[in-house]
Amino acid sequence: MVKLLIVDDEKNTRDALSDGLVKPDERQVFTAATPKEAMKILNEEDIDLVLTDLKIQEPDSGVRLLKEIKKYDPNIVVVMMTAYGSIDTAVEAMKLGAYDYIQKPFRMSDIRRLIQRALETRMLLVENAKLRQQVSGRLLSKNIVGFSPLWREIMASVETVAPSRATVLLLGESGTGKEVVARAIHELSGRRDKPFVKINCGALPEQLLESELFGYEKGAFTNAIKQKRGRFELANGGTIFLDEIADMPTHLQVKLLTVLQDGEFQRLGSEETLKTDVRVIAATNKDIDEEIAEGRFREDLYYRLNVIRLELPPLRQRRDDIIPLAQHFIEKFSRLNAKNVRGLSPEVARLLEGHSWRGNVRELENVIERAVVLCNHEQIQKEHLPNYITGTDTSRIVSFRIGTPLEEVEDVMIARTLEMTGGNKEETARILGIGVATLYRRLKESEKEEGDSA
Repeated sequence: MVKLLIVDDEKNTRDALSDGLVKPDERQVFTAATPKEAMKILNEEDIDLVLTDLKIQEPDSGVRLLKEIKKYDPNIVVVMMTAYGSIDTAVEAMKLGAYDYIQKPFRMSDIRRLIQRALETRMLLVENAKLRQQVSGRLLSKNIVGFSPLWREIMASVETVAPSRATVLLLGESGTGKEVVARAIHELSGRRDKPFVKINCGALPEQLLESELFGYEKGAFTNAIKQKRGRFELANGGTIFLDEIADMPTHLQVKLLTVLQDGEFQRLGSEETLKTDVRVIAATNKDIDEEIAEGRFREDLYYRLNVIRLELPPLRQRRDDIIPLAQHFIEKFSRLNAKNVRGLSPEVARLLEGHSWRGNVRELENVIERAVVLCNHEQIQKEHLPNYITGTDTSRIVSFRIGTPLEEVEDVMIARTLEMTGGNKEETARILGIGVATLYRRLKESEKEEGDSA
């Protein structure tokens, strides 16, 4: 049963609204003539929505009541009624947390539509709170948010395998949360007090990647002016996360295989064999079976890594998680930016649920961060979303004249895609269908050409 509270000092208004909004067996309506009566009812009943006049006996009494309600329960939806001359105050009330306002006199059909939209928002807030209570406390503390059946299955596996020593292979598109899952596995394991070390195998040139993984001795190569420990040494006793493992050069795959088999490696320029106790978690957004078939990834290394294989679903396959994730990011970025944003308008919720999310959770996070920064009241509205989500974007269309050199086309597409992803090179490479290392190489070539022409 949905419960509404109408607050107005005019009895005729209270009675008319009560008669017009009540629905037997579905909606119960309470009325109050003063803020004091309203708070008494709020303490006695589980009220879902308050419809209050902006001026109840005194000019700013409605705003004061709004503040009291939000202090009592921030999830109660408040709609303001206002006379023509008080619209500025009503807008200010929205910044303090009111859902919306309606100007007197109004038609009953208009107030019914507004109340229905407001109740949809209330349902979103309540459902999100319930879901957050249901999720495992240990995973929630690691910023693991998700309630869909697919995600629950993944998280059950995470909690099962975390205490073991087994290597884990994480598969999935860019932005699906592979690093978040890797960190959760580490922090739920007995190695949680030891280092968690990450390296992106696709973002570094071959020689630099080798020295980063295994370290080097002084004089091992030009500019090696002192000894440096590699990531496997730094991660000793803990966990190493090898992101984009499928981009690792073949000869380094052989060295990695030795580490997995024997726990041994050598620094560059050294004949000394070093021991390390490291749990390996690897990840890739490529089709690993295809990489093996094409000879780009060693099958023996794959079987060493593939003790536990977790395939993370794209966000479009777990749409039940979009709103809870968005709410999680709203709380995160409101806290970081000292904002009072609490949720989404129903229109925004529908737009987010209907978007394809090619960039997955990472794209959603970026969209919500932007929206929180732009939002100046309690709810994110449509105007706070990027144009490409609201359907008003034309900036994604790029035209070329026939005969444009392919190199020029590629440079423009790389630059525009980088712009679209906010400079995210991993996501840019995924969208363009190229390796991260290839993208870095093309960017360096472009920088060199610009330098030569300057």
